[in-house]
Amino acid sequence: MHFFYLDEFGDTGANLLDPDQRIFVLGGVSLRDEGWNQTKEAFDDAVAQFFGGAPPQDFELHATDLLCPNGDGPFAGYGMSQRTAFAKAIIELIDKRKHGAHFIAFEKAKLHTLTCGAALPFDPKHPYPLAFDYLITLINWYVKERLGRSARGMIIVDEKEQYAGDLERIVLNRRSHGPMAHRIKSIVEVTYPVDSRKNPMIQISDLVAFCIRRFLELDAGYRPGWTAETKRFYAECFDKINGRLARQALVMRSGTAVAELNTYVSQARCSPSGQWRKRHRLL
Repeated sequence: MHFFYLDEFGDTGANLLDPDQRIFVLGGVSLRDEGWNQTKEAFDDAVAQFFGGAPPQDFELHATDLLCPNGDGPFAGYGMSQRTAFAKAIIELIDKRKHGAHFIAFEKAKLHTLTCGAALPFDPKHPYPLAFDYLITLINWYVKERLGRSARGMIIVDEKEQYAGDLERIVLNRRSHGPMAHRIKSIVEVTYPVDSRKNPMIQISDLVAFCIRRFLELDAGYRPGWTAETKRFYAECFDKINGRLARQALVMRSGTAVAELNTYVSQARCSPSGQWRKRHRLL
């Protein structure tokens, strides 16, 4: 069994023109069930080391607390250099443990101007269900094509009550509608974490999605006022995450009924600029 964790940043619902939330990201990390305990132990060790051996009770990693200008929550009072070093340690943990990463990002201004006439069980103007539907396609492809016929995937998504109905309809639709050959078969369940404080993979996915979104904002030119150190930090984090992606290109669904959806996703997608590593001096 492979676990695929999802978290989001930049969700403003139907408001696609928020000047401070221009990019939406849904993504996270994946791992085999056999590797869960070792990764949890490594995560707990990194947390303990950051807090000098005594993490706060009921600690939970939130990227917005960790990487806001002055630190918030359990990270209040810690300098930015300390906090970015901790963030890098968690991102590097993904690489060291050889875990996968996955995401889809949308430029919300493009969603505002584009139209999609495909018959769908959700509103494609809302980036969250649109992204979830796409990631089902990606994850199903990955399990089937990269992990083997007997492999199965489970999606664990940080619960968003306002989208619960959309997600249920999407899963039902993808399992039981359309040509048999195109239905999802490699994903056995979509579920929610019982307690994200006890699930470091959701917390790691929160950090991954946050860093992806910040880098894409930087790369798209939305953060010209950031310091050189901040720009470098997010570029390096994205570089590490990018190295763990199962696939760079979009996985397109086949069939005329979803051709318009494929075009819509492709046109609204936010991806790094050409030669982004050279542009951000990572070569």
